[in-house]
Parts: sequence; structure tokens; C-alpha cells
Amino acid sequence: MDDRTLRIALERHWDASDANDFEIEHDIYREDAVLHYPQSDEWIRGRRNIQESRFLQPNKKRFTVQRIIGSGDFWVTEFVLSYDGVPSYAVSIMEFSNGLVVNETQYFADRFDAAPSRAHLVDRAGET
Repeated sequence: MDDRTLRIALERHWDASDANDFEIEHDIYREDAVLHYPQSDEWIRGRRNIQESRFLQPNKKRFTVQRIIGSGDFWVTEFVLSYDGVPSYAVSIMEFSNGLVVNETQYFADRFDAAPSRAHLVDRAGET
């Protein structure tokens, strides 16, 4: 699969994630895919188990993709995942094989206040 086709598949995946369309969201995974959450040391094996784990998650979820970057079989998506309106900043690293995700690792970070010690060094997004 070429990069353009994989990017379109990723955009479709994240759009479906935001819409809670669990079928389309998981079309991107191989049947034997593995999802890893390092913070909780969870390894979820198999497309159906990945799908079920997300379906059973009780919070209202919203996905806002910030950036998708990659080529070939290695792609990274930066996004904000809001659970019940509370944002969590996330990175998804996906490894593809034959056009489908075989391994995904997701890292999450909560928002934190800016440190006063570096305030004079910081540009805020959108400010001129």
C-alpha cells in the first residue's frame, strides 16, 4: 500500500473513532493485531478484543487529531482524546503489515500548567 492510501485509512480510522463507529474504526487492524498501553501495562491481542475494549469504555469520547506523520509501515498520530470533556494528550504509534495495523502503542499525558520559570521563553500557539 502506498503512503497516500495509508494516510486515507488513518484519517478514516480517526474519524470513525471520533464518531464511535466501532466497525469502521477497527477495519484498519489485522485480526492478530496487538494494542499496547504502556502506562497500564496492558497488551490487548486480536482485532475483536481491541474493538471490545473500546466498546466497553463507558466515558463519552471525542478525538481531535493534531498531526499524522509517517511513511511505509510506520505511522504516528498525535491527538487529543477527551473523556467526558476532559482532555488527554496522546500519541499513537502504528506499525503496518500488508496495509493493516499489526502493532499499535498508545501513550497518554494529562494537561499540566506551564512552569513560571520558563514563562519568558514560551510562545503560545496562536499568539503573535
